[in-house]
Amino acid sequence: MSARDAAAQQDLPGVEASRATGMAVVRRGLAMSPGVKEGLRFTLFLAVLSTLGGSVIPIVVQRTIDSGLGDAGTTIALSDVLSPVLIALVLVLVTAGVAYWMRVRLFVASENGLSELRITAFRHVHDLSMLTQNSERRGVLVARVTSDIDQVSLFLQMTGIMIVISLGQIVVATVVMVFYSWQLTLVVWLCFLPLVFSLRYFAARLSVAYDTVRRTVGELLAVIAEPVVGASVVKSHAIEPRTQHRVDTGIGNNLHANTQAQKLIAVTFASAGVSGGLANAGVLAAGVIIGVAGGLSMGTVIAFAFLVSLVVGPTQNATQVLTEAQNAIASWRRVMDLVDTPADVIDPGEAGVPLPEGALGATFDHVSFAYPEGPDVLHDVAVDIPARQRVAVVGETGSGKTTFAKLLTRLMDPRDGAVCLGGVDISTVAFDELRRHVLMVPQEGFLFDATLRENLVYGRSGATDTDLLSVIDDLALRDWYSTLPRGLDSRVGQRGESLSAGERQLVALIRSALADPDLLVLDEATSAVDPQTELRATRALERLLHGRTSVTIAHRLSTAENADRVLVFDGGQLVEDGTHAELVNASGVYSRLHASWVAQASLSS
Repeated sequence: MSARDAAAQQDLPGVEASRATGMAVVRRGLAMSPGVKEGLRFTLFLAVLSTLGGSVIPIVVQRTIDSGLGDAGTTIALSDVLSPVLIALVLVLVTAGVAYWMRVRLFVASENGLSELRITAFRHVHDLSMLTQNSERRGVLVARVTSDIDQVSLFLQMTGIMIVISLGQIVVATVVMVFYSWQLTLVVWLCFLPLVFSLRYFAARLSVAYDTVRRTVGELLAVIAEPVVGASVVKSHAIEPRTQHRVDTGIGNNLHANTQAQKLIAVTFASAGVSGGLANAGVLAAGVIIGVAGGLSMGTVIAFAFLVSLVVGPTQNATQVLTEAQNAIASWRRVMDLVDTPADVIDPGEAGVPLPEGALGATFDHVSFAYPEGPDVLHDVAVDIPARQRVAVVGETGSGKTTFAKLLTRLMDPRDGAVCLGGVDISTVAFDELRRHVLMVPQEGFLFDATLRENLVYGRSGATDTDLLSVIDDLALRDWYSTLPRGLDSRVGQRGESLSAGERQLVALIRSALADPDLLVLDEATSAVDPQTELRATRALERLLHGRTSVTIAHRLSTAENADRVLVFDGGQLVEDGTHAELVNASGVYSRLHASWVAQASLSS
């Protein structure tokens, strides 16, 4: 396995994998899913009742044989056989109904409870900062909210209740055996005790094995999802063999992990079969010896053989119970690791301070920022941006300009200093309030696989078609809108692939205008678009920015030239601050960048 793949299998940053015991994980998991515990005691009581039906059959066999079936020439009264059979039939039907009732209750409670856990995990993913999210592969995060919780669901609905039913069946069978013969009961359990004691050893080994299985599942989802999303890149660069190798490696890792786990299961399953065979042999041998002495009837010995099967079945099921339990515990632990990952950008919630209405000014008060275990990427930035000023942020790649924008919108928090909007420290502002006033438009506005209407209303929930068309007109985009075959009902495709890159930019601008923010932060798109679409985008952007405070990460010459003010970053520091005219003649960093832009523009023309 490559170093990259090995690193990707580590837990979320800042969280050490929980090594809590299985029961501690289960207890905490149930506490996180209170819906699962609703009526649980009564459901468990029903589960115990449902085991009684199987124990009736050996009793009927014993009564029938000892009533005369085993003696040659003895006439059997039909009532002696029919009565216990009818009683057994009624009990079996009743316990079947009880089992059905128990299953329905369990399914409803577990799904309700796990839906709560799924919602909690999904919300926490969105509570994590962009920094934390970007440090984890998307397939791993998806696996924790989907397949890991599905595995817990399977455990609760099938294996978890199987534990109760199996234990109940063993207890009932043991009680009946003791009633018939304590000596044969002792023989049976002497055959099973070695297996019982070994299960703890196998449980520990399976816990480790299924931790590895669940990690490889997340890795497999990641390596499969990436080439599907990036199919155009894979094809255009002809890297299908390399991509296939990565997928094959992920599949191979998962196959190896599952194979190692199944080897342990095979050993426990075979051991249960051996114990059951020894128990049957011991019952027959000891039963004959005791029976010759007159201590047991033939019916009792044969009934014991049936009762042993009631112990063998649950014991062999213990292998499946161990498998699913350890798989579920590993999944539960991974979900807990996700939920335990600290949200390093904390939402003040109802305790938050409101922002003033209207255009907002922004202040960076000696702000520094560094990624975990890394050097400063932004150092001691102090700048004040008045309301309604149009600011362009420029700098070479890695200069800190994108970090500046993320701090301004509180996608991350500074290590030192404070970021203020309208005189209010944004770390004290509730997320809902902040997002109502401040909006960041990334280079590639993400579009969902839905209609144009559904994508636009993300800007303003509840916006009507009239609202949408009004904003389209305000941005002078009616001519583009008229080219769409189905108007607002036009589907944009997955990630907006039915639209061109330029058209996706237009949709992002319309959505931003609907949000009507007081401060707009834009990461200017670098992708080239056709001249007509660029003209539309420029015209729409000019109308969108009118009367608003705006901060644009500039990648185009015209953006910097038309800004009221230019901030120049270099090496994580704000090195120049002024108008375009002032900085272009200052023979500094901006002057060099501008000269490079001019040279590129002349070459492209």
